[in-house]
Amino acid sequence: MKDRNVLREKMGVYFVVGTQDCDYSIERTVAIVADALQGGVGTLQLRDKGSKLTADERDELGRQLQLLCRESGALFFVNDDVDLAIRLQADGVHVGQDDMKLAEVREAVGPNMYIGVSAATIEEALAAQTGGVDCIGVGAMYATSSKADAGEPIGPEGLRVIREAVGRELPIVGIGGITLQNAAEVIRAGADGVAVISAITRADSPSDAARALQGIVRTV
Repeated sequence: MKDRNVLREKMGVYFVVGTQDCDYSIERTVAIVADALQGGVGTLQLRDKGSKLTADERDELGRQLQLLCRESGALFFVNDDVDLAIRLQADGVHVGQDDMKLAEVREAVGPNMYIGVSAATIEEALAAQTGGVDCIGVGAMYATSSKADAGEPIGPEGLRVIREAVGRELPIVGIGGITLQNAAEVIRAGADGVAVISAITRADSPSDAARALQGIVRTV
């Protein structure tokens, strides 16, 4: 069953990844995720955009990553692909402003799957909250090359005004250009967690990077 308190706790370090971030290799993607989960990633989002995988290969990758999440006690989300989330019975699905409408997503996935929505403005955040979303991904925090559709950075100040608008109850994760050096600013602005791609995939040790991010989130 869904529990926002569990979600808030698990999304402290929220790792977004697909094969496009890991040399287009399923094996490397799985290895990086396994290492990152050992370091304390609490939520994993499969975001396989522009990859070279077939539908069957994407399903198999999803199953492998979901199993790793279950073994480590992490939540497993699917980005955008509602059908894949349903097939895998993922813990959650995340959609952007240009993806399927929130009401349609909820009707498709049922009442027990977490739904996250991207928001860059107060209006988008309030609309998501009114629509019954379980969490929002706010950003881009900073300029990023890892996510081509991240939009113009709104910075921690942009997140702060969104937090003030939606109140404390709605879980928020900041996303976009977040590093070990600036993660604390995002948490201080009101985020419950930080969503990262390259901060983990490009680290010498994904587990050490995840552990360091977890330390920042818990101590700020």
